[in-house]
Amino acid sequence: MNKRYQVFVSSTYADLREERSRVIQTLMEMDCIPSGMELFPAADEDQFEFIKKVIDDCDYYLLVIGGRYGSTTAEGVSYTEKEYQYAISKGLKVIALLHQEPDSIPVGKTDKDAALGERLEAFRETVQQGRLVKYWRTAEELPGIVSLSLSKTIKTYPAAGWVRGNAAASAEVLEEINELRKKNADLQAALSAVAPAPAQAIQNIAGLDAKFGLSGMYQTRYDGQHYEWKSNLTFGEMFALIGPHLIEHPSDGRVQIELAKAILGLQGKKPYGTTIEDQLFQTLKIQLQALGLIELRYTGTVKGGMALFWSLTTTGTQTMVQLRAVRKDG
Repeated sequence: MNKRYQVFVSSTYADLREERSRVIQTLMEMDCIPSGMELFPAADEDQFEFIKKVIDDCDYYLLVIGGRYGSTTAEGVSYTEKEYQYAISKGLKVIALLHQEPDSIPVGKTDKDAALGERLEAFRETVQQGRLVKYWRTAEELPGIVSLSLSKTIKTYPAAGWVRGNAAASAEVLEEINELRKKNADLQAALSAVAPAPAQAIQNIAGLDAKFGLSGMYQTRYDGQHYEWKSNLTFGEMFALIGPHLIEHPSDGRVQIELAKAILGLQGKKPYGTTIEDQLFQTLKIQLQALGLIELRYTGTVKGGMALFWSLTTTGTQTMVQLRAVRKDG
């Protein structure tokens, strides 16, 4: 069955015309369907809502970063970064291509505003955290990098893809469905074999009233600088902050973002980029699971990739309601 994959190409368009042209040409030669901002200009929030629908239909997300941060919203966040954050939240596999020597880019293709330059550097650091990226210097290098990177990503993380509407189901399709069914059964059996021990089997486990320190980094929406934050809340207080979000079965990355934003909100801060120190976040996650409040499931996304998702258990739902329900005065 001949599938075609739709790839959203995101970049700071103004400084990457030649580079984008080469990337899109490469995608078309690979029989992919390219989509991007130049086809649907996101000049305001209403148009950005349409962009999100286009990203929803894509199989992969290709990000090319050059020497400019790009057009920004009223909050000072570039539409390119908003696209990237949205693609991450939807579980799309990201292929990130960063200019290896941004200081060597001609002045005419870089931000003259120092604040925008700082935000670009902060965005680069965010993209490089937790994923492999590829670096490029010239437009001529991009076709080869795109071809190798996308081919490897498709092979490692096959997505749903697109087929012609008049393509009838065939023996090949039925065989593929059967193979997927077998793999699903095998994965379910493997998950059952490694199911976590019930909470009552763990001795002396700390309860919801025990305090646990978290820390991380955040950026301000004005200067783009990175600052350290710390908190010392109880497990119950942190669970109360993220519990309502878990009703929607969010991804692991989305939970981390929402929790950090909520904690910083309690501290009177309004960040637009946040992180939590990884090992502390992993401990919190295991603790809530051990207390029987959440379930973690590594499963397929709507775009054919794989990701870790959170959900509430029956006990978790009841606890969340107890913690968040408003009582009568007195």
